[in-house]
Amino acid sequence: MDEETRYEAVSSRDARFDGEFFFAVRTTGIYCRPSCPAVTPKRRNVCFYPTAAAAQGGGFRACRRCRPDAVPGSAAWNVRADVVGRAMRLIGDGVVDREGVPGLAVRLGYSTRQVQRQLTAEVGAGPVALARAQRSHTARVLLQTTGLPITEIAFAAGFASVRQFNDTIRQIYARTPSELRAEAATTVPGAAPGTAAGIPLRLAHRGPYAAREVFDLLAREAIPRIEEVLGTPGSRTYRRTLRLPYGAGIAAVGERSAGRWLEARIHLTDLRDLTTAVQRLRRLFDLDADPYAIDERLSADPRLAPLVARRPGLRSPGTAEPEEYAVRALAGREKSQWLVERYGTPLDRPCGGLTHLFPAPAELRTDEPSLGAVSGVRLDPGADRDETEQALLALPGMTPPAAALIRMRALGDPDVTLSGEPGSEMWRPWRSYALRHIWLDQQ
Repeated sequence: MDEETRYEAVSSRDARFDGEFFFAVRTTGIYCRPSCPAVTPKRRNVCFYPTAAAAQGGGFRACRRCRPDAVPGSAAWNVRADVVGRAMRLIGDGVVDREGVPGLAVRLGYSTRQVQRQLTAEVGAGPVALARAQRSHTARVLLQTTGLPITEIAFAAGFASVRQFNDTIRQIYARTPSELRAEAATTVPGAAPGTAAGIPLRLAHRGPYAAREVFDLLAREAIPRIEEVLGTPGSRTYRRTLRLPYGAGIAAVGERSAGRWLEARIHLTDLRDLTTAVQRLRRLFDLDADPYAIDERLSADPRLAPLVARRPGLRSPGTAEPEEYAVRALAGREKSQWLVERYGTPLDRPCGGLTHLFPAPAELRTDEPSLGAVSGVRLDPGADRDETEQALLALPGMTPPAAALIRMRALGDPDVTLSGEPGSEMWRPWRSYALRHIWLDQQ
């Protein structure tokens, strides 16, 4: 998109582009999402940024009306297989907070200088600034949804000090942490601080969302003790346990879309895992997809056009636990259930039917070496998808269709197809979605 097209999107308050770019107003010092309901500024006062971090680096603060930090992520980062796309996925998963920029660079196979240069050139901000913007969003969520002390929130969000936390919040939101919390009226006198009831979240998505098909798939695949789907079609809740970098978690996501988001609630043993948990849910439910672009491309194929019309906004679900999904794809459903009962890690506090974490592949290497071998395959968000698929195919018992499915689901690749699928070249870069339409039509 050129800048004039972007301005047209801003003038029409087009929500299709929320998260794809941001605009800032020089006369007010504020940056917004394209669908911001405020009066459209004059063109000469507007500039555009590819990321919120770039707008913040330009000296702009977040709009109070449209909350530009609460938009879906750009679909481009899932499509792109280059170093920038891989880096953006890793930063979203919290790698910079846990391992620093050197850790990010090692995972990408580049020097820190090369990573900094490429990200700055493409998205307008380096890895530190991108992680800082993400930490700020996590902090705002915790400030406005929990009664935790502000000091605890600072470190849970990934800030190195309370002073850094306070300075960043003031710069981005033009309020102190206490003022930001007061806006949401989240503190109740006499209430015990904490997150015993979980952290409520709105997981934003772009455009129509075919929730029924996603929840149908999750219900068919659910393995007792680690997953469950409760309720009746149209108002179901998907619940599952999460193995996270700092501890365990339990997530619940509702089927009923509120137009632009799914309601969710996350329980964590360590709040530092919030960013990672949210990103894994976003990948599982494919919330950063661009259904407008996908449906337009696939509708050009006469074979797919009626299927797309029947299911607008169909998603290609990912997975919350990439290694778990690879093991399950190899083991099959029945053995996967047995693995949970035999090797699963019991939760300290079971919740309803959720009692265990799925065993990590490394824990299976002794008794189940063919399944434990998955631990030697890189399946994190920044993995090179071609290299990972070749490594998967080298595992005993792995078939090409299973490797392709793992690439689609565990790595979130939107452009996977099976060999011999006629007409698949015209579906690029959305072949995974075309397969979903075809599979559903065959059921």
